[in-house]
Amino acid sequence: MRQYRWQIIALVFSGILFILALSTRFTGQPDVVPGATITPSVLEEAIDATTITPQTVATATLPPSEPTLPPQVNQSAIGTDNVSTFTEAQVGTIQRLNPLFVSDNEAEKTITSLIFEGLVKINDFGEPVPSLARNWYISGDGLEYVFTLREDILWQDGIPFTSDDVIYTMDTLRDENFPGDNALKTFWKTIETEQLGPHLVRFRLTQPLASFASALTIGILPEHALRGTSAQDLLTHPFNLSPIGTGPYQLEALRSQDGEHINMVDLQASPNYLARQDVAGLNIQRMRFQLFNTFDEAYAALTNQQVDGLATDDMAQRAQLLNVPGTEAYTAIAPELGVLIFNWDEPDDVRFFQEQRVRWALQRSLDRAPAIYSQLPNLAIVAEGPLSPTSWAYLPDLVWPGVDMAQAQSLIENISMLRQQPEAPATEEGEAAPEATAETPESEGEPSGPIYEFTILVPENEALVAIATNYAQQWGAINLQVNVESAPAATYQQRLDDGDFDAAIVELPLNADPDVYAYWHVGQAPDGLNYGAAADDRISELLERARRDANGLNRIQLYHDFQSLFVERAIAIPLYHPLFTYAVSLDVANVQLGFIGTSTDRFRTIADWQLR
Repeated sequence: MRQYRWQIIALVFSGILFILALSTRFTGQPDVVPGATITPSVLEEAIDATTITPQTVATATLPPSEPTLPPQVNQSAIGTDNVSTFTEAQVGTIQRLNPLFVSDNEAEKTITSLIFEGLVKINDFGEPVPSLARNWYISGDGLEYVFTLREDILWQDGIPFTSDDVIYTMDTLRDENFPGDNALKTFWKTIETEQLGPHLVRFRLTQPLASFASALTIGILPEHALRGTSAQDLLTHPFNLSPIGTGPYQLEALRSQDGEHINMVDLQASPNYLARQDVAGLNIQRMRFQLFNTFDEAYAALTNQQVDGLATDDMAQRAQLLNVPGTEAYTAIAPELGVLIFNWDEPDDVRFFQEQRVRWALQRSLDRAPAIYSQLPNLAIVAEGPLSPTSWAYLPDLVWPGVDMAQAQSLIENISMLRQQPEAPATEEGEAAPEATAETPESEGEPSGPIYEFTILVPENEALVAIATNYAQQWGAINLQVNVESAPAATYQQRLDDGDFDAAIVELPLNADPDVYAYWHVGQAPDGLNYGAAADDRISELLERARRDANGLNRIQLYHDFQSLFVERAIAIPLYHPLFTYAVSLDVANVQLGFIGTSTDRFRTIADWQLR
């Protein structure tokens, strides 16, 4: 042994140095400052702080684990073990567990949300906060975002996470041959990504976009596992059924009863995720997703206590989840707005809904709540404005005007008289008779018949047809002839796209970010989502300024002004916000639903869930 004495001493000394290096690894990290403004000195310091040698890149903060072999579809029966398992029912099929391809598949989106992480995540207030990123800086003109990445992240196969992974993911999204969602490709083609260092990435935008950070919630792919794979080939790559992410759970098994179709997906808690210093742990060690062909089958499994949880984005199906024996129904405001829109793009000789006083009359003669609560009991709340009340930009004291039938009658009769006279000059917003107000005095004389006739278009939904019918009857009291027409989903959507309607009840998806430019800006018609071609210049200006305020100095005030003006000018009539409903077994404790920006946000507090 004496001949190896110095070698042993050297080895022990090296080990001591290694332990000391690990113990100081996390000290001296800068505070997270999402949204800070870039200055040349700040950017230079950020680059210097993250420029590391190849030797450092090869050494992960956490000890690498053994690579995970791609799991095979398992036809064997599910065994009984002591692993705490939560089983959720999902309706649909599994083809790809890849965050770039899951936009239209709820089952795939749900499962991948637990496997992959984005640079950013959304907190309980709907705000973007760091996830795989440590912090980010925004340039003064709002065109550059520099993200510093965390250095303590390992992929589920033990390889360190670096900027290579971000670059690969973004290059794939903007590739001309990307086979996923075309809207996703179109957006990312406008964004330039530059690798500044192993843990530093710069994004360059063509124009300021305050909601850009929220777009970076999309899952990041591992470059080392997909190196050389083109965007087109990614669609059929084996990775899609043997995913490697950085999230709290990793793929354990794909199960099939017939050997052809996956009907169960098992995820297990990721050791590399649990090894992070900022992770307290996961009480539920296995997340199991059982797949069903129909909601009725999934619902039967819940009522028979074969699964522990079930959620759905269908309002009619949500009603069935409210009183399932052995479960508790958790609800939260869903990221949607049910709203009655008007078609402003009418012939010049009509221009009925462009008249400010017409919309005032419709606003003041309608009691929205009774029909909503009778037709959507425990399924929706009445909306007061165009933003969700859970949004950080919501105006707390916003109130939709109450019913005033006398004023509404006066307004509509005054319009009837004016429509028989030469048209008054238009204002900047396209409104006639600028001197008119909501207090227009009553006119003399009674109209001989209905002042105007129009039709409300709704999808084939019994509750929405009933709501529209109730509103049509209420507006009959001010001498309007209002009809209701329902249409199959495809026809309904086509007519919205074509502007082929007088008025319509639509459900508009809302995001965590309050940017609703797409729905109410004049430039989003006729080819965008401003289906009714609402054209109010001041509304458009506020929305444009808010989305360009990348540093957020004035956004909240701009959105407050937008909401006030939306109500004041009755741009449309907000009706309801649906309630997201999640039925969970009574055997599961500590489930909480906070802010819901997307259906997968139900898992935000999953670390606290516990099986009784």
